[in-house]
Amino acid sequence: MYCQYYQAIVNIPYTHFITGILRSQEHLVFERALDGKNSSIIEFFVPEDSEEKFISIMQDFIELGYVVSFEKKENRLKYESL
Repeated sequence: MYCQYYQAIVNIPYTHFITGILRSQEHLVFERALDGKNSSIIEFFVPEDSEEKFISIMQDFIELGYVVSFEKKENRLKYESL
């Protein structure tokens, strides 16, 4: 089973705050910048049982202006079995 996959557009000055909060929550999410250090797009790999909490946190980030938007997408790391 693959994790749920999300992408978000973030306000770059808040990137370290966003990642710090998410990393402080054990086993909540794996995140990384999609196009390198200065990217405003961050991708998130979220275990299915953590999805509700992740969405709640992201909605809070939007209200605070740290995140512009986020959306669930097809997991781009899926691969065919050999």
